[in-house]
Amino acid sequence: MKKICLVVVGFYIGILSAFSQTTDSLNYKKRKLSVDEISLVSSYYGQDGENSAVTGGIGTEKLNELSNNFEIKFHAYDKKNRKRNSTINIGIDYYTSASSDKIDAATISSASSEDVRYYPSFEHSIENEIKRKKINFNISTSIESDYVSLGFGSGITKKSIDQSREFTFKAQYYADRVKIILPYELRTPLTGGLRGYANQYDYPKKSRATYNTFIACSQIINERLDIQLIADLTYQHGFLSMPFHRVYFTDQSLKTELLPKSRFKIPIGIRANYFLGDHFILRSFYRFYHDDWGLTANTAELETVIKINTFLSASPFYRFYHQNGITYFAPYLQHNTNEEFYSSNYDLSKFNSHYFGAGMRFVPLKKIIGIKQIELRYGHYLRSNSLTSDILSMLLKF
Repeated sequence: MKKICLVVVGFYIGILSAFSQTTDSLNYKKRKLSVDEISLVSSYYGQDGENSAVTGGIGTEKLNELSNNFEIKFHAYDKKNRKRNSTINIGIDYYTSASSDKIDAATISSASSEDVRYYPSFEHSIENEIKRKKINFNISTSIESDYVSLGFGSGITKKSIDQSREFTFKAQYYADRVKIILPYELRTPLTGGLRGYANQYDYPKKSRATYNTFIACSQIINERLDIQLIADLTYQHGFLSMPFHRVYFTDQSLKTELLPKSRFKIPIGIRANYFLGDHFILRSFYRFYHDDWGLTANTAELETVIKINTFLSASPFYRFYHQNGITYFAPYLQHNTNEEFYSSNYDLSKFNSHYFGAGMRFVPLKKIIGIKQIELRYGHYLRSNSLTSDILSMLLKF
């Protein structure tokens, strides 16, 4: 999901004047609370396709989304001369979806055709610059009409003596509560919420848990090349299906998607940045992915940063992706009724995709009302099973 509207610059100016306090000793670094950076990302995302999982793998996938993400970073030093960094992030997404509207096909337009998601988060880190070690903690939540998620985690980063090597370990946990909204024709008073009778029938809820372990090691090879190795292991347990995804069987009977109650994901990747000179940087990325649902995928990405002059740079990019599809996928009317698990969600099918576009980064020689960076980015996405999308985003840094 991408990001929604532009928020007021006046709010930013007020924050700048508020975050300050005096120093009480000359024996350690100043403990003044300083704002490092304020950023705002706003973007538009639009997609279309003909393989909606809501209607069993056929029908429109048209969706439009506006998003906004507002972030403020600040720091201060404590009495032990440790640097304490804090980041507050507030995100809001608003979308309209023609495919989600088909959850309640008995109406012309249902509440499911549009939704708003809120996802605030807070992260705090304690950095010992002498020992080259940083510990961080975070908490986040995500709220939408059909689910609530709470996440928290911690991590540690350690640098080598010469600062050329860095090791990172992070652990994250998410607890989700999912509202079981069935397709209209499969609902009963016991399974909840006929349209217009929300007070009479409550939707049942189910839970799922996600455990994530992120491990990364970066190394500066020489003055031109640096690399990073990444492993991002994830285990999920609980309700992992989508209750409003229809599945039509060979005998034309209808059920909702049913997938295993656990999933273990193993993505392993490598990044490499190469500095060709004052005007060119090559950024490359490769990732191999496999999980116990039978999905195997490969991702390859290349981005070139071109410095046009002192304040302007361009960054064209291209990403290729291939996956073979999960064991439990089959298209419309091709599942057998004796199968234990089944899905007609084309996100889990076999496909290739191409994502390409470019970004423009502008750094004003003189700050414009506090703006130190403006970045525009456009990307076009093509998938072999007919899905297409466009993403246009703008980043402002203060």
